Amino acid sequence: MNPVATILQPNETNLRDMRKSLRLGQLVAIPTETVYGLAANALDEDACAKIFGAKERPSEDPLICHVPDFEALQRYCETNETAAQLAAAFWPGPLTFVLPKKPIIPDIVTAGLDSVAVRSPSHPVFRQLIEGCDFPLAAPSANPFSYISPTLALHVQANLGDRIETILDGGPCELGVESTIVDLRNPASPQILRYGALPAESIENALKCRIARPDTEHTPVAIAPGTLPKHYSPRTPLDLRTSPILEDELQISDRNTAYLLLRKPPHSLSNHIHWLSEQGELDAIAARLFAKLRELDTGGYQKIVAEEAPELGLGLAINERLRRAAFRT
Repeated sequence: MNPVATILQPNETNLRDMRKSLRLGQLVAIPTETVYGLAANALDEDACAKIFGAKERPSEDPLICHVPDFEALQRYCETNETAAQLAAAFWPGPLTFVLPKKPIIPDIVTAGLDSVAVRSPSHPVFRQLIEGCDFPLAAPSANPFSYISPTLALHVQANLGDRIETILDGGPCELGVESTIVDLRNPASPQILRYGALPAESIENALKCRIARPDTEHTPVAIAPGTLPKHYSPRTPLDLRTSPILEDELQISDRNTAYLLLRKPPHSLSNHIHWLSEQGELDAIAARLFAKLRELDTGGYQKIVAEEAPELGLGLAINERLRRAAFRT
């Protein structure tokens, strides 16, 4: 039996050892404010190849690189005024830029493209780690490819514990869904490629203009990660409801089906009825979504039925995850 990855607390000794492991081309799992990531030295082609192997991730799906600040970004990308403006407004935080890459970034990171996705996370433990590194970190979500993203160190240990050695524990991820990705290769015409933890409206307010939204008909899979039709998926089949699930249905529902509501129902119901928020707050729903899907996926249910969120603000990111989770080939 393969050993299980060790979960380490973020003290100076462990942080120093993790930086050493990264310099030596090893993989480590790390917390961010969005989800846990599986990190490697982004300048080390062999180390990045290990990410694809551990996750069983297709090579045409690019990785996101992580840097401490905008100054570091300029070493790896061709930047522009729009990127500088958004970084000043939202970095560190859950916003990823797609920009023309410099030759220092290996092709394996970008799936052979001349652009790279980069962000600066705000999680204090992540910042402690990366501020002591002299290289960016490539770090997709620390889970098997297309499975539910991890928001606890224990989630990583459960799914990748036999493929990596160490996991840095930063507690529960505050935001719970991945970063918003915006294409800034043409600074005059930015486009959101993936909805995420930073609402599109906030980006538009910062730029004082409306920006293009994801093209669901022609998804730029090769440019932005996390945009394949099937992603964030439990192994249990998931049905998505576009309208609220009524109490009458819940009262006669099959106990082999888990119902996932946006808010707590008004009356006490069976333990196969679950909810994401007391009052339906979108930030609470996003923060609990992946952890609750994991709980239901291991609960012995035959099916999960979930409600869509309102189509605005953070609800766009929540629904994007749910739709990909419900996708069936």
